[in-house]
Amino acid sequence: MAVNTVDKITVDKITWDRVGRVTEPGRYMYTFGWLTITAGDLDIWKQYPQAAFTLLAHHAEPAEAVGEEFHLGAFDIAPNAPPPFTTH
Repeated sequence: MAVNTVDKITVDKITWDRVGRVTEPGRYMYTFGWLTITAGDLDIWKQYPQAAFTLLAHHAEPAEAVGEEFHLGAFDIAPNAPPPFTTH
């Protein structure tokens, strides 16, 4: 009998509150490294203040690295909402 296992992947997400509700695009230092926030990222947070973005590592050139570099990826506009109700 085969047993199916599901590997769980941990994805780091970050909210506007966690980054101090910054109001300008830029490169900011946080406890986990440098985070680049774009104007588009801010537009999403202004429209959906509770949105949680996936934190993506950006690999800089070794000579330029002064810490880890991150940018924002995909986002969830309601990270704490229950899953949608569906019927089959």
